[in-house]
Amino acid sequence: MAASSIDTASRSTSSTHDVLALVGRIAIAGIFVLAGLSKITDPAGTMGYIASVGLPFPALGLIGAILIEVVGSLALIVGYRTRTVAILLAAFSVVTALIFHNQLGDQMQFLNFFKNIAIAGGLLNVAALGGGRLSLDARR
Repeated sequence: MAASSIDTASRSTSSTHDVLALVGRIAIAGIFVLAGLSKITDPAGTMGYIASVGLPFPALGLIGAILIEVVGSLALIVGYRTRTVAILLAAFSVVTALIFHNQLGDQMQFLNFFKNIAIAGGLLNVAALGGGRLSLDARR
């Protein structure tokens, strides 16, 4: 195979990986954008849910969750400090699974618990691989 064919194949594979990294970041960030926006539109409901599990200072929890979910997801989408943001969102997913979805005898809570764990796993892959060339990180 000629060197130019290898270079073209390598660029094509690299471009595919970069597009997949971008699409993956957008897809996984989507759930955090939606969750954050739902907290903004129903703050009382969210604070009630936070209080129902016995956490103190529901208003602070609400603000923290909104910041993590909205700012974190937007940073993930554009690929700004991708590895750090992915680790933060992964930790957030595990913590929320443990606090809010720990009734594993309830099928919905069981599924939500493992959904959060799966999301954390995907985010750890993002942390390991970075944002790719289609990210703000690549421009820095």
